[in-house]
Amino acid sequence: MPRIAGVDIPNEKRIVIALQYIYGIGPSHSKDILKEAGIDENVRAKNLNEDEISRIASIIDRNYVVEGQLRRKVAQDIARLKDIQCYRGLRHRRGLPVRGQRTRTNARTRKGPKKTVAGKKGVKELRS
Repeated sequence: MPRIAGVDIPNEKRIVIALQYIYGIGPSHSKDILKEAGIDENVRAKNLNEDEISRIASIIDRNYVVEGQLRRKVAQDIARLKDIQCYRGLRHRRGLPVRGQRTRTNARTRKGPKKTVAGKKGVKELRS
């Protein structure tokens, strides 16, 4: 398995797909990196030689923020929003959707499993 930017990329996949296993590199960045390195997108990761792997690694190190550095930057950005107590920071703090999604329904990913609240008493019980 070739190791690029601290990540073991899968051998059997095309290099354009394998590069996407690195946090911070998506389809368009992957294509741009390979174009700059002069490597065909359809080559399998196991078929790359050391020179090609080092070219890809140097391009990523020079031009992109990836993996731990990017995760740290995102965490710092969220912490800054929380510190200045802006609306987005408050939503992050409360664990609610940040980008304007509805919360009456369909917010289970952010809110977590349902917490059942005791319901109101029925009309019949009140008349007794």
